[in-house]
Order: sequence, then structure tokens, then C-alpha cells
Amino acid sequence: MHKEEITQWFQGLQDRICHAIEQTDGKATFAEDLWERPAGGGGRTRIIQKGTIIEKGGVLFSAVHGQTPQNILTALKLEEADFYATGVSIVMHPYNPMVPIIHMNVRYFEMSNGTYWFGGGIDLTPHYVNEADASYFHTQIKQACDKHHPTYYPRFKQWADDYFYIKHRQETRGIGGIFFDRLSATEDVTKEQLFAFVQSVGETFAPVYTYFMQKNAQLPFGPHEKEWQLVRRGRYVEFNLVYDKGTKFGLDTEGRTESILMSLPPQAQWHYNHQVQPRSKEEQTLQLLKKGIDWVK
Repeated sequence: MHKEEITQWFQGLQDRICHAIEQTDGKATFAEDLWERPAGGGGRTRIIQKGTIIEKGGVLFSAVHGQTPQNILTALKLEEADFYATGVSIVMHPYNPMVPIIHMNVRYFEMSNGTYWFGGGIDLTPHYVNEADASYFHTQIKQACDKHHPTYYPRFKQWADDYFYIKHRQETRGIGGIFFDRLSATEDVTKEQLFAFVQSVGETFAPVYTYFMQKNAQLPFGPHEKEWQLVRRGRYVEFNLVYDKGTKFGLDTEGRTESILMSLPPQAQWHYNHQVQPRSKEEQTLQLLKKGIDWVK
């Protein structure tokens, strides 16, 4: 299996997801921005804005290569060699606070010395946690994992709980999902099997998120819920700018800044010492932003 085959599949995944989102939104279409990386490679940034359901979203494909920056070699404890990285990254910010934010990334990285790995994950960030929706999401993700290995879902769910954690707030970014990184072949798992798992994760995105778009987009909300949405978006921004490894990798490899920061919402708010009302929907959500919840029931 060569990087060209993996790259081509990621391009097709971008096409399929964009089509599904456009069809479900029913109004907006993706604008494509082709870009080149001066040091090698480039990508297709596709942005959807001001739709019926989606306020701002992006489905990004990239394939970049060149000399591996020294800070990445040091951080990942790698020997000096050229790199090639390709993948698809997605974030959707809806208008309605009852529709969750979603993020997915599936990626492949290799070096000229033979080192390679797959990484990625998918996670959900509701502004208001609905336990039935959370159970549905995790059930779909577990089914995708179970097709390939019985340990994948529990391992990668725990990894997501730990990764998508806002330490300075002592809360998770959302209800988690799965996260995995630096997966390469072992005695028990081939490279082809790992790629098949990544493909299953990627193909889960469109049916899962269009389900939430169709189910929740018409639910009622008012100024109070919209205000809370903007506060929760602020938490999303904090995580992405302080902790997210993908953001750091993109900036460290001199990727395209507009594409890297596509994940940020169009609007967000920060209130000093923001407090929620006791026994409110907002308090209930905060009580569920913690690690270790078994959502598959």
C-alpha cells in the first residue's frame, strides 16, 4: 500500500462528506480554496457558511511533504528524514444550539526512512448534552471500531477522554468519541488492516452528523440558549488554541494558517467568572462534561 492510494481515498472522502452536508443543509454549498505549501504539497480547503443549518463549517484535505522541521523531530523523537502527511479534517458549527459541534480527523504520516503511522478520531461537542444523542453517537462509533478489533473502542474512547480535556477548566470539551495516533503495523495487525479501520471511521462521519442535523435543527431555542452556545464555543476555542496537536503541527510545518484555524467558530464569547443557574439545563450539561462516562447503554 502506497501513500498515493491513501491520498486518493482521502480526496474521495472529502467529496462524499461535502456532498452529504450540502444535501442535508439544503441551502449553502462549499466554496473550494486550492492552496500550495511553498515547502511542498498543498490541499483543498472547502468552507460552507450561512446555510440553513450550518453557520460555518470546513472539510479540509491536505497532502504536504518536505523536510521535517527540527522541533517536530525533537517533540516526536524521530530521526532526521523527509516527511509526507495527508488527511482530512472537519469541523462543523451549526446555528441551532441544539445541534452539536462535530470534529473529525483521519490522517496518514510517513517518512523517507520508512517510519509511518495512522492517526485520527471523531468527537462530539454538544452545547447541551442530550443523553440519548450521546448514546447514539457512541454506539455508532463503537460499531465502526468493533468491525476491526474488540479493544479499539474502549482504548480509543479513553484516549479521547484524556485528549479532549480542558485542564484549566477541569472539564471535557464535549462528550468525547475516539482518538488514536501513531498506529503502525504489529505482529497482529497489518498496515492494510489499519487503513481499513481508518476508512471505517471516516465513512461514519456523514451518516452520523446528518442524523443530528435532521433531528435537531428545528428544535426551538431563544436568546438564552444562543448566549450559552457562544460561551461553549469559547471553550472550544480555548482547547484548539492551547492543546490541539493538529493545530500545533500545522503551524509548526508552516501550513496554511487560514485552513489550520478553520476550526474556530464564527462567533464566541467569554464572560468573566461565568456562573450557571442551579438545576438549569446548563448546569446539567456541565455535570456531564467529565471523563469516563459509559454512553453506550
